[in-house]
Amino acid sequence: MGMDNKALNIAENAALVVVDVQKGFEEEGHWGPRNNPGADDNIASLIDTWQATGRPVVFVRHDSPKPESPLRPGQEGNDFKEYVEERRGKGGGDGVELLVTKSVNSAFYGTPDLDAWLKAAGVSQIVVAGIQTNMCAETTARMGGNLGYEVVFAYDATYTFDLVGPFGWRLSAEDVARGTAVSLHGGGFARVVLTGEVVGAAR
Repeated sequence: MGMDNKALNIAENAALVVVDVQKGFEEEGHWGPRNNPGADDNIASLIDTWQATGRPVVFVRHDSPKPESPLRPGQEGNDFKEYVEERRGKGGGDGVELLVTKSVNSAFYGTPDLDAWLKAAGVSQIVVAGIQTNMCAETTARMGGNLGYEVVFAYDATYTFDLVGPFGWRLSAEDVARGTAVSLHGGGFARVVLTGEVVGAAR
């Protein structure tokens, strides 16, 4: 796999896609145990780096249609976490920040059209971070790869929760997250890296 050997390059106009970093994900009673307590610091570090270098940042918000979801519109859980909200609008000039709202997993099926916005800006590389690793972050990364973007997945700037699947199978958040990393990276959908490597390459 040559992917691992070559140095990570972050394009001058690479877009950071910050997926669903919303207060509703703090409701552990709803979601269950999570992994990677350092994720929020890493997400903040990526946003700061992107804004400091004048690169575009896309803030994605999930407006859940499910009546029981902490992320549904009108609930405080729909709001961005404070550290994300306070960074919005800090990126400088026009065309470097976008808010996308969605009600499905992929940020590419949201409003406004993310693919059209990126293409209009000539962006061909995206860095994906946010919540949940194996749900909206992974779906956005996979679809980005299918749409022809070079996708970088900032693994430790994501987190998820324990999950029950078919046949009574239960996976810990850590195992679920590793599964995502192996599928994305091993399957060629994205290059899975750590935040420190992304920040180093972007600065």
